[in-house]
Amino acid sequence: MKQVKLATEIPGPKSRELRAREEKHLAPGHQHFATLAGIVVHEGRGSTLTDVDGNTFIDIIGGIGVNGLGHSHPKIVEALKTQVEKISVGSFTSEARVELLEKIAEHRPAPQVHKTQLYSGGSEAVESALRLAKSFTGKYEFVSFWGGFHGKTMGVLSLMGSDFKDKMGPMVPGSHIAPYAYCYRCPVGLKYPSCGIACADLARKQIKMMSAGEVAAIIVEPMQGSAGNIIPPKEFLPALKSIADEIGALFIADEMITGFGRTGKYWGIDHSGVQPDIVTIGKQFGGGTPVSGLIAHDRIADAKPWANPSGSSSSYGGNPLVSAAAAAALKTIDEEKLVENSAKMGAYFLKKLEPMVEKYPFVGEVRGQGLFLAVELVKDKNTREPLSKTVTQKIFMDCVKRGLLTMSYTARFRIQPSMTVQERTIDESIDILTEVFDALKTAGTWKE
Repeated sequence: MKQVKLATEIPGPKSRELRAREEKHLAPGHQHFATLAGIVVHEGRGSTLTDVDGNTFIDIIGGIGVNGLGHSHPKIVEALKTQVEKISVGSFTSEARVELLEKIAEHRPAPQVHKTQLYSGGSEAVESALRLAKSFTGKYEFVSFWGGFHGKTMGVLSLMGSDFKDKMGPMVPGSHIAPYAYCYRCPVGLKYPSCGIACADLARKQIKMMSAGEVAAIIVEPMQGSAGNIIPPKEFLPALKSIADEIGALFIADEMITGFGRTGKYWGIDHSGVQPDIVTIGKQFGGGTPVSGLIAHDRIADAKPWANPSGSSSSYGGNPLVSAAAAAALKTIDEEKLVENSAKMGAYFLKKLEPMVEKYPFVGEVRGQGLFLAVELVKDKNTREPLSKTVTQKIFMDCVKRGLLTMSYTARFRIQPSMTVQERTIDESIDILTEVFDALKTAGTWKE
């Protein structure tokens, strides 16, 4: 039985009316897929969303990683209901926070990395990680990577590896951005594995030539999300860790989108064997609530001034309400074996996507690690020139009108459904994608 159920044109009349009312007061710059789709959501269950017009969609956007447990997971709903009737705000110790900290420590990313501080958003957590690295090392420079995304506040904006930050300068001094191992579009024009991970060698040289010898930390996503769900070769992260060790810098793994099972292992860093000094966390670990944090090595977490009273705190961080939700989320990930499901369903999804490379002239590559997947949409497979925004936005809307919510509005088409997703949802998603891609191939308009 199909999960998609369409009752009206898309967007429907109620959605159009509510969006028009919202537009009068909503500032520009909202999530692009949300404004582009034009729907107004009413409720969600698992991997489906129903709008105010009664149309039910399959959601493989997954809140860009936030919706790891699916919409309105009953265990999260119950945890929130129970906790909000008791107490929801404040920095005092709560049973919920104790339980959450213990659950995080059960799956610590390295033996001594278990000291956690909690926040409410990703940027806040990463900014805190940078302050901690400065406190511990006494240094002030940082290295990030092309394509990297760590948030939009000023410190982390300076480390963003894209043109998003154009016209927002000047950037924070001491920010260096090195090439990432994006093999489909190699930054040094070579091919893996014969390249010998030349991008890491270039990063080493760049750091030595451009820094003042005061690098506090190298910060990296084990797999890059915003850049297009990029999965580096297994040798890349160990090479970066060796550079960090050479220059006396800490190694920060930004697991905001890859942590807690998304990639088929509990941590994205687990695929590499590297042990980080600090890990930043967020998105799906809150079960849909706004909670983030960092996990640090024992001796690093004691560094002052970060460790001074109120030195690393946040007014909203670790409050009883979000702690209850996050603790319930981590228990659910374990009890429902969602890490294993992510590995299994991710492999299934990837297998369904792979034939598209041969079938469609505009699919340049598909890739995936667990439920962290991507499709490269190109005008030409030899030049790898990305499809135009005009074409990708048409793909996106054609999917929406058929009941599938995707991130296909960009040529680096990211797929990260709920970790609770099952085969029938994947099959129905593939059927809709195939219908849309078939129509584009027949029309022959992908080169526009």
